[in-house]
Amino acid sequence: MSYGNDPFAGLPPAASFTVTSTSVNHGDAFSPAQMSGAFGVPGGEDRSPQLSWSGAPEGTQSYAVTIYDPDAPTQSGFWHWSVANIPADVTSLPEGAGDDDGAGLPKGAYQLRNDGGGARFIGAAPPAGHGPHRYFVTVHALDVADLGVPADASPAFFNFNIASHILGRATLVATAEIPAA
Repeated sequence: MSYGNDPFAGLPPAASFTVTSTSVNHGDAFSPAQMSGAFGVPGGEDRSPQLSWSGAPEGTQSYAVTIYDPDAPTQSGFWHWSVANIPADVTSLPEGAGDDDGAGLPKGAYQLRNDGGGARFIGAAPPAGHGPHRYFVTVHALDVADLGVPADASPAFFNFNIASHILGRATLVATAEIPAA
């Protein structure tokens, strides 16, 4: 069975709802704020995008947020941000909520390790000349208030645990590309 390059192809279907951002529009390129200075992108700020969502399915008890690049030149893509246990009454995150201490996250929510190794948002940094990459910015509506996933879990383990609790999914796709030198 082949799922191609669709990060949701192997998951059960889920209701859709809406996510928007003042930092990036669906289909547009990330600004320098969402690019990775930590990975050497000039002007990159590693600042998580602002997110707002609405229309989650009835029964939603919490949210998880993930930002994933399926186009990274690895066998598993690249997880840029994972946030667990966002309370059901929260419907937005400010830009920069994914900094080192997560001070912009609501009480009870926490960040897991990204694929760069830190528990924070790490910005986009596609290899120069690799072509455009897609960044799936997703809010997952979950049927549990607490996933019970340890904060030091890998992004793959976190997402495996999300899969059986998804009621709905809201996604916008941003892009980034660094020209060849």
